[in-house]
Amino acid sequence: MLAARASARSASRLARSFATVVDTAGVKVAAADNGEATSAVTFLVKAGSRFEPKAGVAHALKNYAFKSTSKRSGLATVREAELYGGVLSSSLSREHLAVTAEFLRGDESFFVDVLSSFLTSAKFTRHELDEYVVPVCEAEAAAALASPATRAIDLAHTLAFRSGLGSSIFTSPGQHVSATDVEAFASNVFGKANVAVLGTGIDPATLQALVEKSLASLSGAGAPVASASKYFGGETRIEAHGSPETVFISFGATGAPSAELAVLSAYLDPTPSVKWAQGLSPISSQVPAGAYVKTVLLPYSDATLFGLLVQAPSAEAVKTAGKAAVSALKEAGAAKGEDLQRAIAKAKFAASSAVDGREGLLTLLGSKILAGSEASLDNTLSALEKVNTSAFSKATSELLKGKPTFVAIGDIKSLPYQDELGL
Repeated sequence: MLAARASARSASRLARSFATVVDTAGVKVAAADNGEATSAVTFLVKAGSRFEPKAGVAHALKNYAFKSTSKRSGLATVREAELYGGVLSSSLSREHLAVTAEFLRGDESFFVDVLSSFLTSAKFTRHELDEYVVPVCEAEAAAALASPATRAIDLAHTLAFRSGLGSSIFTSPGQHVSATDVEAFASNVFGKANVAVLGTGIDPATLQALVEKSLASLSGAGAPVASASKYFGGETRIEAHGSPETVFISFGATGAPSAELAVLSAYLDPTPSVKWAQGLSPISSQVPAGAYVKTVLLPYSDATLFGLLVQAPSAEAVKTAGKAAVSALKEAGAAKGEDLQRAIAKAKFAASSAVDGREGLLTLLGSKILAGSEASLDNTLSALEKVNTSAFSKATSELLKGKPTFVAIGDIKSLPYQDELGL
């Protein structure tokens, strides 16, 4: 218990060092230097798939990162990055595009220049689209289709939100996106008001000075506007073979992410705190051997998708585990006393431990920095601590009033329908 508390305090101190977000050359900048052996800088752009004017454009833009710019070719970028011993990467979510450089301390000038040149002077050449960007997009889409879990969650977004957050982050087979399409999208989203810069293992003043110099020429265009998310729900079944039988049961909520849903996810999560133990989740004892149930919580700026991913070698095992998961979800609102406190503690630990890694820190605080709100883990922990029996019961009840979003992938002749699981 003492070790957990110490870990939470350490995480809070780390998050508090991000609390001051500085406006540098019109761009929000935040950094923390806690003595890491390496540094990392991420340019976070509000350029996720929900903002794309044409399907697949955001995915293509993500894979145009580190290609030709007015300063260097794609090959030169690779060679120089390897010469410095750094690592470059890009990732895409439904709301954000992130381009990241990880490198040895002292090399920040070169790597910030590489990241900023993508935003200020990318060439978006047609030959790079055909030879590099499209093949990578197709490979990533194929990998997503090959994973029943990834595919189910992606399809669930489309059923739940239709447009906006329902837009897939992957390019669909047969979609055609031109270099001109990508360039037009980039010119719309690469604006100062739409970019946040986060650094770890780097002095805040140093990062601010580099950003002010490198992004001075960035457009002052405002952030793209997307319509407010609406939740719909629905059901779909996809035939697939050679993979685990999969069912994803989810519900959506609109508005800002709530602490109550984070606690609900922790309460139902069957992952035990002790290896090989059964755990105290109400789902744990009902799941047959070989079956797998995982809670999925996906918060966005104006909506949240909460679900239960159920996988097993057989459709019958999926049905048994699915019934247990649905039953536990329906009864979760009655949780109180020690059970609720256990869930709150588990949710606090998950939030605190997330900031121990750079990816978790970016996920937890990046969107807050971009939105201009206080980037502190303390706020998250405080909201979780305030969850009480009444608020938890109300949030769970409101969630279940919506139409379920149900996706089945596998042997659809044998996999259960949502009403067979008690929905």
